[in-house]
Amino acid sequence: MSDRLDRARTTGILAVLRAPSPELALEASEALIRGGVTGIEVTYSTPDAPAVIRELIARHGEAAYVGAGTVTTPEQATQAAEAGAEFLVSPGTLPDLTRAMLDTGRVVMTGAMTPTEVMGALELGVDVVKIFPASLGGPSYLGALRGPFPDAPLMPTGGVKPDNLAAWFAAGAVAVGAGGDLANSASIQAADWADLEQRAVRFTEALRAVRG
Repeated sequence: MSDRLDRARTTGILAVLRAPSPELALEASEALIRGGVTGIEVTYSTPDAPAVIRELIARHGEAAYVGAGTVTTPEQATQAAEAGAEFLVSPGTLPDLTRAMLDTGRVVMTGAMTPTEVMGALELGVDVVKIFPASLGGPSYLGALRGPFPDAPLMPTGGVKPDNLAAWFAAGAVAVGAGGDLANSASIQAADWADLEQRAVRFTEALRAVRG
């Protein structure tokens, strides 16, 4: 397995963060990090995502694994990389966009659902294939993909919860992306940082149990 994936593998959980403002995104990230989830995917659904990425890296340095999500244009890939993002995530795999993401030298994760899409992403040379929305098939679907793709680094995103974390890793996930059950949008809107921190604690404890 690639050394490029050491950080993703060690971190284990990437919180998929969508916030209505940069300020709320930063507060939410701090709550998640306090709860033990240090992988933060700041999506481009968040206003001024590169500024959020830059500030998180300034605050936490190597202690957090910070990247950009919902990357849909080459310009966004470049901006995020310039802001210091360690990884770039796209919901799908478009060849031109994927090549632009790869050109940044950052760890690249692009979305796929079907075997054909997984093959396309691997052929382009992505570091991780994000299986999205993973909730459609669950851990058994990820396990089925392991048949034809035994060595592909797969990261399920969508439908990941503390109580099924073990099943995802048992099915062969290199890491998981967690959105609503972790970086909960209602909690972010309400600035309920205690709830967000507790969600992170539950995920962190589940990951610790998986790793025994």
